[in-house]
Amino acid sequence: MATAFSSDGEAALRRELDPAEAAAAAAAPRGDLDGFYEMGRAAAFVRDGGFRKVALQFPDHLLADAAMVAARMEAATGAEMYVLGDTTYGSCCVDEVAAEHAGAEAVLHYGPACLSPCRKLPVLHIFGRQPLDVGRCAEAFQDLYPDRQSRVVVLSDVVYAHAMGELEQELGLEYPNIIFSSVVCGDPPGPAPPGEVRQFGRQFLVEAPRGLQDCAMFYVGAEGLTLTSFMLTWNCCPFSSFDPTTGCSRRETLNVNRALMRRLYLVERARDAQVVGILVGTLGVAGYLAVLQHLRELLRRAGKRSYTLAVGKPNPAKLANFLEVDIFVLVACAQNSLLDSSDFYRPVVTPYELELACNPARTWTGNYFTDFRDLLPGACAHVELPPAIPTVEAVPDISLITGEMRVTHLCDLPDSQLPPSTALACRDQTRALAEISPAASFLESRSWRGLEQQLGQTPISKAVQGRRGIAIAYEDEGREQP
Repeated sequence: MATAFSSDGEAALRRELDPAEAAAAAAAPRGDLDGFYEMGRAAAFVRDGGFRKVALQFPDHLLADAAMVAARMEAATGAEMYVLGDTTYGSCCVDEVAAEHAGAEAVLHYGPACLSPCRKLPVLHIFGRQPLDVGRCAEAFQDLYPDRQSRVVVLSDVVYAHAMGELEQELGLEYPNIIFSSVVCGDPPGPAPPGEVRQFGRQFLVEAPRGLQDCAMFYVGAEGLTLTSFMLTWNCCPFSSFDPTTGCSRRETLNVNRALMRRLYLVERARDAQVVGILVGTLGVAGYLAVLQHLRELLRRAGKRSYTLAVGKPNPAKLANFLEVDIFVLVACAQNSLLDSSDFYRPVVTPYELELACNPARTWTGNYFTDFRDLLPGACAHVELPPAIPTVEAVPDISLITGEMRVTHLCDLPDSQLPPSTALACRDQTRALAEISPAASFLESRSWRGLEQQLGQTPISKAVQGRRGIAIAYEDEGREQP
């Protein structure tokens, strides 16, 4: 199934709400509105920044409180508050584009967040203080890790970050080697010291001899994209989790190797592809323009055609319009990059998977990266493109999917010698030139291209009476035609 990031909206349109639940939500959206939305901290952020127009971004499940929160914020700060509508991409990302349309000077982002750094506007994240039974969570941790000397890194969904200090007091004395991660909004200044991990908006220090390989991971939160990203990225660590909504704990049985095998299969599909569609899945995460340029250059050097597509939230119906594209690469935040494309006509890969396919200098080491910023120059996972190899010296490769030979080296030809993105052809006998794109050429090769007008070629005839009835049973069906 595709994720909510790529849904076509049909589920939201058809969703039914029980009248009793609707009345209860309208009467009392939150027991403690000021505490849940941290109204004091938000008002201080607006006043201290001197902002006169502020955009409020809510996820769907918190929109019922938007009007009340906006009214209280306007009364407390005197600034104009604008509630953003449907987000351009995922709700976990700050929608700077929509905020700029309203002329906002800052954004208050409510609810779960991927914590990707923004490019332009000041942002304050207010996650919403979801309740956590700290005692029950501590008991679950003790059941999962009876050895008091265990090295365990405690991670949490951002909506439970407010309770991690109390949980640390419960477990810190019994477990001397426990490590609690802290939530960091934005990039910390300066390089990370040895042993410090900075990823996914989390920051923690590991002093084990072999680093994370000596640690287990304990996640506080519900199953979802955040946990999946953690498990794929830190796949050398055993994971367990505690779901506060159900009060249940478990050792995560998700077969990470099986998930990685699926992703590596997509890498092989990317190696076979000749036409690649670069999907723009964010306009607010810092560095997205740099990675777009990096992917275009990578595909150009690999001899593949590329098209940059901005289609909003991708779904199977949208991407099915681009049949000439062999595979898509999605440039999005770390949480939305792992798009389940099993329902799509063409696969969707991440920038890291495309690099594995097209950059011969990058080899599979067991590490996985969902944050595209890790691939940029100066980042922890950047790998320079190797020098170009002449075609005559290139070593052929065999596709594991089609069984055909392919060349996987990088070329360094001028743009004019690469497979062109446009071509010139004679339009008529007057030698007028027409520009033909590869997409148009692909369309010409199809056996069916839609209705053609054929003006002046269709003979004129009188109208005749057609069939009557419905398609399942016309009135004249079963009768012998004269």
